[in-house]
Amino acid sequence: MKELTYSIIFYITGMLMLSFGVTMLIKSELGVGAWDALFYGLYDLIGLTVGSWILIVGIALMIINSFLLKRRIDYAAVITIFLIGVFIDFWILIVFPEFAVTTLAMRSLLLVIGVIFMGAGIGAYLQFDFAKNPIDNLMMAVHYRTGWSLAVSKSSLEVLIMMIAFIIGGPIGIGTFIIALGIGVFVQFFFKRFEKLKAWFVHGKTTPQKA
Repeated sequence: MKELTYSIIFYITGMLMLSFGVTMLIKSELGVGAWDALFYGLYDLIGLTVGSWILIVGIALMIINSFLLKRRIDYAAVITIFLIGVFIDFWILIVFPEFAVTTLAMRSLLLVIGVIFMGAGIGAYLQFDFAKNPIDNLMMAVHYRTGWSLAVSKSSLEVLIMMIAFIIGGPIGIGTFIIALGIGVFVQFFFKRFEKLKAWFVHGKTTPQKA
């Protein structure tokens, strides 16, 4: 019960940090993440809405992840997609409704903050082995099937999706490249730290697994 309680705390905290990071990237206006560029590119190319493509691609990834991880489809992943949307609206509409920056220096700072918080958020909520974002679960699936580190798995996927988004006309900017190349490093860094922190809370010692 103690481990479950801390896992849920890490999960909620991770969702808040991840959504905060995405909000900072949006406010920086220097380019969105590769997956967001893909969703917008599909919307612009085919139609429907960006939200519809998040759902469609998410369901497709749930099936792919099930095959790669040799597990049943993680239907609970819908919870994470929903929470990310709610928390992003919370930061944008309630906390930072009038927040805007105009200088390149401040926009660059927001970009850096966004990438760091995205990595920290993913590293935190992955401590709870439940309702993973299908995108991040794909990272874990690649990590599991290839033996690559989380950093290499995440960055490789980001670069691949960025290329697809570029081909279909998604909004690629300098921020997209920075996220694609740097997010994996931050995910692995924070995943290991939060893993040790969780072990300390639960057992009073660090017992990290290989990541």
